[in-house]
This record gives sequence, C-alpha cells and structure tokens, in this order.
Amino acid sequence: MNPLSTKDGGRRWLTTVGSKPPRNVVAVDDAITADEAYRLAVAGTGLVWHGDYPNARNLLSALSRRCGTAAGKPFQEQRNHQSRRARILGGLLVPLDPGHVLPLRRGPDVRVACTEAYGPSETASLVSLRELLGVVGAHEWRMKGVEIPALGAKIHPHHGVFSPVRGEYVDLVARTPLPTKELAFDIGTGTGVLAAVLAHRGVGRVVATDNEPRALACARENFGRLGFSGLETLEADVFPPGRAPLVVCNPPWLPSRAHTPLERAVYDPGSRMLHAFLDRLPRHLEPGGEAWLILSDLAELLGLRTRERLLAAFERSGLEVRGREDTRPRHPRATDPRDPLHAARAKEVTTLWRLTARAAPVPD
Repeated sequence: MNPLSTKDGGRRWLTTVGSKPPRNVVAVDDAITADEAYRLAVAGTGLVWHGDYPNARNLLSALSRRCGTAAGKPFQEQRNHQSRRARILGGLLVPLDPGHVLPLRRGPDVRVACTEAYGPSETASLVSLRELLGVVGAHEWRMKGVEIPALGAKIHPHHGVFSPVRGEYVDLVARTPLPTKELAFDIGTGTGVLAAVLAHRGVGRVVATDNEPRALACARENFGRLGFSGLETLEADVFPPGRAPLVVCNPPWLPSRAHTPLERAVYDPGSRMLHAFLDRLPRHLEPGGEAWLILSDLAELLGLRTRERLLAAFERSGLEVRGREDTRPRHPRATDPRDPLHAARAKEVTTLWRLTARAAPVPD
C-alpha cells in the first residue's frame, strides 16, 4: 500500500450514479489483504488498484462477503444495508488512461463500453470497479438485446436505462383489449418497449415521454431498429401536450428512496410519479378514453402502501376502475428463496388497472 501518486491524484472522477469521490485515497496492488482493504473501505478510504485485473475482481468479491447480508430484516433495514454495502464496495477504484484505456495487467478492453456510458475521454480518470463492471455488463446487454416475445424481436437497453427483463408487465400490455388504435401516450417510456408493443398491435401513433435523455436516446434507437412508423419521443416530466384515447404508464413500483439513477425506475419516493400521473391524467385523457396503469402489489406486501390508499388515490383524482388484468411474475427472483424479499415476491401480483375519468355530474 503506497501514497497516491501525482498521476493518480490528478485523474478525473467518473460516475453515472452520482457517487462522490473519496476524500482520501491510497494506491494498492495484489499485496493487500482483503481484511486490510475492508478496514480502509469502511473508513471511507479509496483504494486505487494497480495490480492484476482478475485479482481486483477477486478482492471486490471478498469485500462483498465481508459486508454480510440483511436477509430476513425489515425492508428499510435491507435498503440501509444495501446503501452501506454500495459505499464500501464503491471504494475499490481502477484507473483509466485517456481514451478509457484500462492500464491493468490482464484487463479487458472497456473503451466502447465506457464511451457509451461517459462519452469520449481525452483525460486520465478514476472509476469505481463496481461501477465499471456495471458499465461493461450494460454494454453487453445493449449488444445482445432482450428478447420480447410480444414483439417477436429484441429490445436493446442502454446503460442507465432499466432493462425489460421482467416480461409479465409487457405481456399485460400485449394482451389487454385495445380501446383505440388511433393514438396512445406512453408515459415514462424507458427503453420504449411498451410503445413498441402498442405499435406492433396496430396503434397508428404513439407519443413516448421520459424525463431522462438517456432513456429517450435508448427508445429512439430501439424504434429505429424495429422500423415502426408513428413512434415519437418527447422529453417531458410526465405528459405530452394534449389528450389521447389511450394512456399507458408503468411507474416505479416501490415508494422508497432511490440510491442511483437506475433505481429511479424501481423506487419512487413518496409515490411522487404515481400521484403526478393520477392527478394530471383526467386533463390528458380524451372523454371515454382509457388509461392503463401497470403496478405490482409488492409495495403492499412489504407494508409500504396499502390497497386502500391506492384506490383512494384513484378516487381523489376523479378516476374509476373500468377493469383489471392480473398476472404473476415469472422472473427467477420470484422463486429464489435466497432473495431477501422472497416471502413477498412469492405472493406478488402485477396488475394492469384500466382507468377512466369519472363523468362530471350533469347540471340540473
């Protein structure tokens, strides 16, 4: 273990998750023990790796084991544990030379993956090894794509955009009877998968909105690959201007704080997006039109929201339930007893709520 070199000290900090660089850093290599690395990381010291790349990955695994598990703990304790674990594991850093070249023995070529995530680089930088592995994994998913049976094609997620690996919500949109084939809004489009399913089913025009530029770029690329006409993207907080006879929204399912930008696809503090969607929906739904709200009941099973509160939110926004479609999750975590949320996931139901605006009372 050595003091950080001037070269390392002048490197630019890279992150897409908003993490802050450690205040104190030291240069380490293959000689450091896992126990010593864990002690330093817990204290908030950044460890800049200069050894063999596979050994860095081994050290990251050893640090993860030392962080323990929160399985069986209440949900919020699990979230706090995840946050602490992310901080500790994020303390193992690797250098990148200009052009995103990884200067470690037996290190992979990460140039394309890093350029996709961070943009071009002409300066030396530092990045958390844990984040770098996520960047490389996201690049591999982007190249491989996710098979969507309802499309008979693949969707290619970008780094920082939630991947549609949970296919049950896609199947709900693919099978629910369409109230129109004229126009639909897809709110919070992400990869664009639901907008693409609607177009595949014959909806002539779909306006897909998101407030994340990364998501909109991802959706546009997927629309181009699929070759559907009538698919539009628009950066918007929630709704585009105007009204539509069909509005689709798959908001984050859990009303809890997100720790990273990617988690914002899953966690919605205070159900802010859900309530914004419901409260503004009547102004963007054509008379007699239908909104499809896709929600899992996982929040209810975890004690984060009650069914009564959800139904009361519908009522407060002037909405009525026209019908619903339910399905059970098929993803591996739903049947994995090692998953910390297994007890809730084993009972989980995902619902497509068919909502319509309540008719205004007719004056005497």
